[in-house]
Amino acid sequence: MECAKITLMKPETTRTYRYYDLVMALFVTVLLISNLLSSAKIIDLKMAIGPIDLVFDAGTLVFPISYIFGDVLTEVYGYRRSRRVIWTGFGANALLGIFVWFAGVLPGESEWQTDVGQSAYDSVLGGISGLILASLIAYFLGEFSNSYVLAKMKIWTEGRWLWTRTIGSTLVGQAVDTTVFMLMATALGVFSPSILVSLIVTNYILKVGFEASLTPMTYQVINTLKAAENEDYYDRNTDFNPFNLGV
Repeated sequence: MECAKITLMKPETTRTYRYYDLVMALFVTVLLISNLLSSAKIIDLKMAIGPIDLVFDAGTLVFPISYIFGDVLTEVYGYRRSRRVIWTGFGANALLGIFVWFAGVLPGESEWQTDVGQSAYDSVLGGISGLILASLIAYFLGEFSNSYVLAKMKIWTEGRWLWTRTIGSTLVGQAVDTTVFMLMATALGVFSPSILVSLIVTNYILKVGFEASLTPMTYQVINTLKAAENEDYYDRNTDFNPFNLGV
């Protein structure tokens, strides 16, 4: 008697994806560039919205891209895998802050001291440790808010109207991230209190506007990844605890 062949399905938690690691690497890279630029320069567009001057830190030029990656990760791979990427970015940012601080306290070589000087290093990168601390807390709250809202909205909309999820989650996530980051960075002496309101308002408008304008590209990336990975995850039974690192 011939025995029936039994095919064992691979558990969902051990499934591998072709592009997940690439998206993670790009996400973390954007975060690190953003923090370096935020410490390096404040940009003034010499424009205003009423009494609010359009002033923002240079990290705003690239930081919104991280939220696009966050949307892509949650929409395609689900909240649990997005959570792992968020924690990876958290660790990378912490390492950046530690080693920029460590390099700063080590003695400089004499020729470097003459040509560049410790004061120049401190002026550009000296505030990055405080900035990283503010960034880590704001990033943690903002990214998880963004991912949670998108995952829940996907279930509520039954996967329809993707633009409502990408924009809706950004409105929440960026509001949390921008407000917490600017308040903490100002309290730690990274930014001047005199431009706090301008920084919050300008950063929020630019970040949300930037991501909204890239909605067509976000659609394309998400649809391409869904087809390539054969995945369109719904977080119906997901544990949304941000401290649960299991996949």
